Amino acid sequence: MTDSLAPVEESIAEVPPPSRGGGVVRYLLAKVGGAVMSVLMVVVLGFFLFRVMPGDPVSIMTRGRPVSGAQLEALRAQHGFDKPLLVQFWNYLVGLVHGDFGQSYAFNAPAGVIIGERLGPTLLLTGTATVLAAALGLWLGAKTGWHRNGPLDRGSSGVALVFWSIPPWWLGVVLLMIAGGVFPTGGMQSPDSPAAFFPHALDVAHHMVLPVFTLVLALYGQYQLVMRASLLEEMNSDYLTTARAKGLRDDLVRRRHALPNALLPTATLVFLHLGMVVSGAITVEAVYSWPGLGQLTAEALASKDLPLLQGIFIVLVIAVVVMNLFADLLLRVLDPRVRAS
Repeated sequence: MTDSLAPVEESIAEVPPPSRGGGVVRYLLAKVGGAVMSVLMVVVLGFFLFRVMPGDPVSIMTRGRPVSGAQLEALRAQHGFDKPLLVQFWNYLVGLVHGDFGQSYAFNAPAGVIIGERLGPTLLLTGTATVLAAALGLWLGAKTGWHRNGPLDRGSSGVALVFWSIPPWWLGVVLLMIAGGVFPTGGMQSPDSPAAFFPHALDVAHHMVLPVFTLVLALYGQYQLVMRASLLEEMNSDYLTTARAKGLRDDLVRRRHALPNALLPTATLVFLHLGMVVSGAITVEAVYSWPGLGQLTAEALASKDLPLLQGIFIVLVIAVVVMNLFADLLLRVLDPRVRAS
């Protein structure tokens, strides 16, 4: 019996262990390939979605102007609307490959240039709000999770749920009515903003108070509740019991053992939310007339500026897809259970 199993044991011993590097490469290729396919699907959907919107872009461009039928046809030919839809789509794809989003009708300038100019204010607003919301939410989530069912837990969790469920634009309108006389109600800077760096930065920061506060109120609850739930899952883990049995203080057990593991879901949530915040701040920007992608989207919709709308749509979707990709890669780096799967 032993002799019959010997060849089998030798063959098993000869099998090389699986290559960890190959698994990493396959994982990266799968994630990057999925992200690329998502962007391609969005490009196709965005092109045909905006083409079925009611209204003629050329008629909207010439609204209120004495334009003859021949001039309308010439404008349609100039912008390619006289060509079959599939030909327009092919030309659009060729332009995207070369980094060309098309020519904006409303601004008479390359759509990519206009989007690039408005992207900075949006990233400034949403980046500041996300950092503050994450810091506040994670701190409260750690406090309420460790001291669950206490007064702070019941009160702050209820408030977080309320703010999380309220539309951000409605919060903005309420804050405008409450603090509109104290802080600026629109724009990114004053008309007479000083040219010097620090005075100009203070002026911009003054204009950011209300929109940033609106976004923080709308966002922090998600971080707090996820952090609280994650910490509660870690509370009864065996490694925490072992740490307490070794005589470690409760504060050390929380900071050194419970919090690092509880931060795994929230760390990936920050990246996931960064992509969503860029698109989700559109309504807040519209309320406060913030000169970012939100206000640009409203202007492009009003003028039915198809190249600009398509460019904004693609940029927002790419932000979501890229941040989702970063979140997946970060989770694999931080969590050994994901690496082993």
